[in-house]
Amino acid sequence: MSSEKFTFRFVVPESAIDGLGHVNNITYLQWCLEAAEAHWLAKTDAELREQYVWVVLNHNISYKNPAFLGEEIEVQTWIHSHKGVRSERCYRIIRIADNKTLVEAKTQWCLLDGTTRKPIIIPQKVADLFV
Repeated sequence: MSSEKFTFRFVVPESAIDGLGHVNNITYLQWCLEAAEAHWLAKTDAELREQYVWVVLNHNISYKNPAFLGEEIEVQTWIHSHKGVRSERCYRIIRIADNKTLVEAKTQWCLLDGTTRKPIIIPQKVADLFV
């Protein structure tokens, strides 16, 4: 049931570097969240975004290799599955120069009604945008 990958690339900025000289672990998580938001924005219109909002239930992240200042990075994300009010989104962050995987991650998201902020079963019209 996986969706097509949504990707974006950028160069690692100085603000992402920690005291050990590589990208800070929390920065990878931020990049995952930014990718999820960008994917949602790319697939939906303003009306749909007012109707529904997503909240994180949990994150699972595995750090495979470090990234460094000035390296070109690609963040990939896709919907792995969904059921009821939940959706599992996967991420892979790679270094372009050698195609090494830096991070693999998954996030469990819950869909909320945009007005009541209560969980709502993922409607088919939303699922169809991603699968």
